[in-house]
Amino acid sequence: MSGYFGPELFAFLGELAAHNDRTWFAANKARYREHVEAPMKRFVEDAGIRLGELSPCYAQGSMFRIHRDTRFSKDKTPYKTNVAASFHHEAGRRRDHGVPGFYVHLAPGHCIGGGGLYHAAPEVVSRVRERIVARPSEWEAVLESGVQVAGEALKRPPAGYDPGHRFVEDLKRKDFIATRSFAEAEVCADDFLDRYVEACRGIAPLVAFLTRALDLTW
Repeated sequence: MSGYFGPELFAFLGELAAHNDRTWFAANKARYREHVEAPMKRFVEDAGIRLGELSPCYAQGSMFRIHRDTRFSKDKTPYKTNVAASFHHEAGRRRDHGVPGFYVHLAPGHCIGGGGLYHAAPEVVSRVRERIVARPSEWEAVLESGVQVAGEALKRPPAGYDPGHRFVEDLKRKDFIATRSFAEAEVCADDFLDRYVEACRGIAPLVAFLTRALDLTW
């Protein structure tokens, strides 16, 4: 087992997916705390220190709650079957419409690290598009760094933008995210923190561009 995660994390989450009810969770809560919650909290603390070396504004992370919000969902199962955490820009504590961030998500067969801007408010996305148009050389540098930008996009260029713009496919984007997948064995390896931080370092040009597009400090 590494300093953070072991096979027990994936075993717990796999069993939770098969027994997603409060009775089972209560009987296995000690396993959750030992193999899921505690190691993720330690990982978030240590990863925050390392990400702070990329930008001090991203040094604070938080683990997502295991409990699902079922108020508006047809799926009433009470628990998430993954464990995840985010490292949003410090301005996120003062804004409710979206700021860039880094992210880690662990689940059986689906482990990713990355970041960007996901499902932000339309006015936030508009500011990113405006910076792409105003500073195309900066956006070109992001793409040339090797970042593979992904996420949902419009079928047509947004109103008011040139359909012939050389970055029109990026202007269609509603999300600006980049991720790297990890095998479970990588997550359980001793160097997973280094691998995760290196993945974040690789997408830092994208996160930096998004940060500056929102007039935030990188």
